[in-house]
Amino acid sequence: MGVDVLLELASSMVPDRVALGSKSDGITFEGLAARASGGAGLLLAEGGRAVAFVGVNGPQFNVAVFASALAGLPITPLNYRLPDADLNALIDRLDDPIVLVDDDMRERVGARSHILSTTGWLDATATAPPIDPPVLDDDDIAAVLFTSGTTSEPKGVVLRHGNLTAYVLQTVELLGAAEDDCALVAVPPYHIAGVATVLTNTYAGRRMVHLPSFSAPEWLLIAAQEEVSHAMVVPTMLVRVVEHVQQAPEVALPTLRSIAYGGARIAPTVLERALRTFPETGFVNAYGLTETSSTIAVLGPDDHRSALDSEDPIWKARLASAGRAVPGIEFIIRGPEGQELTAGETGELWVRGAQVAGEYVGLGTRLDADGWFPTHDRARLDADGYLFVEGRDDDTIIRGGENIAPAEVEDVLLTHPAVRDAAVVGLPDEEWGQRICAVIVLSEADAADDAIAEEVRQYAASKLRSSRAPSSVLIWPELPYTPTGKLLRRNIIGSLTEPAEG
Repeated sequence: MGVDVLLELASSMVPDRVALGSKSDGITFEGLAARASGGAGLLLAEGGRAVAFVGVNGPQFNVAVFASALAGLPITPLNYRLPDADLNALIDRLDDPIVLVDDDMRERVGARSHILSTTGWLDATATAPPIDPPVLDDDDIAAVLFTSGTTSEPKGVVLRHGNLTAYVLQTVELLGAAEDDCALVAVPPYHIAGVATVLTNTYAGRRMVHLPSFSAPEWLLIAAQEEVSHAMVVPTMLVRVVEHVQQAPEVALPTLRSIAYGGARIAPTVLERALRTFPETGFVNAYGLTETSSTIAVLGPDDHRSALDSEDPIWKARLASAGRAVPGIEFIIRGPEGQELTAGETGELWVRGAQVAGEYVGLGTRLDADGWFPTHDRARLDADGYLFVEGRDDDTIIRGGENIAPAEVEDVLLTHPAVRDAAVVGLPDEEWGQRICAVIVLSEADAADDAIAEEVRQYAASKLRSSRAPSSVLIWPELPYTPTGKLLRRNIIGSLTEPAEG
């Protein structure tokens, strides 16, 4: 079963409901299906064995996802924010790709055999004749997504139709959206959430509007104008939205029923502020990986509110959790020898389920003989199955033989009223192996001085065991993040360990 069937079901049952754009003049589900079929014909006429999408989010990407499937071609949305050399290196790794590229990015991809303008191609899909689509198998490749490469060269993750459809069918109700529902899409197409959003909202029968370039004022404006009911953001976006609303309390979003966030961890203090800023909105923490076809754990709206208001320390702690496994997914926490750990013990998270791909271009599968995939995330499960993700294995600081999760220290730093953002890294130390260094961003920029840095260091030391307290605190104007909200720890470490010039 291919992902095209998701659109076929929606278009056959609610053909006249608007799928993309404004309610007054958007593309209906029937129109989306027709454009996808016509677009598939245009892709096949162009030739090529894959589709590379180089552009911002918008209706053209939704059509491209389904058109590529109907043409039997895997699609790869690429990070257009990369330097030109890196962007072209990724295109060159694809098998004879048709490059669908935004007009203002055309010169960046150079001379190639198959290049189509996203704008021109989308316009042409309105009148292109439909095709007789192939019957897709679960094992056919639907997409290849490159990992963000925050610690190494990007790997091409292979997602097959069976992986993606399993995720949608197990987590979304067919036409579960109300007719007036509208999702605001602000995540970029090259993120797994960008692909998953196309599939899940289509299957649910929910209208989508797009914000190609995020800013908090524009996000709030579109959310109000389009009467948005659902939104997906990365944590850095949520922080900016909350800050803007707090500065402009007259902003009102009465239709906003759900905010889903994911892609990177969010500090409990920041989340609490968001929950109080939008008291009538249901929050959903969606944890997943590219290799797992998006979300594998969810902390739902009721869990958020219960944890926020509870006096029970067990429930209170769950506000920092990723929630519980979605249907069809299993978790195991394994220790260094591969042994299964019990509730409360921290180790590596392994996952299993039909949506889990765990496969890379040129490297093959990383699933073990029983279908388990190693996420390389350090995590633990509580007695009721709530998942707590402490960070990547590579991020773990080892000081004097003790494993320290940066998140544990960061969460304490963020409770200091002067700290807006924080990152903790391990730096080389001759005596202890590594020492803990904290880099913070202050709430008030004009307060930056050595006195406040020392105050924050002592504050952290008073809340943590001495072995886990930062030995130094530095103040930066901003921390480095990817556009999808992942902290670039290697950039911080590089800045702090590079020898001084001169």
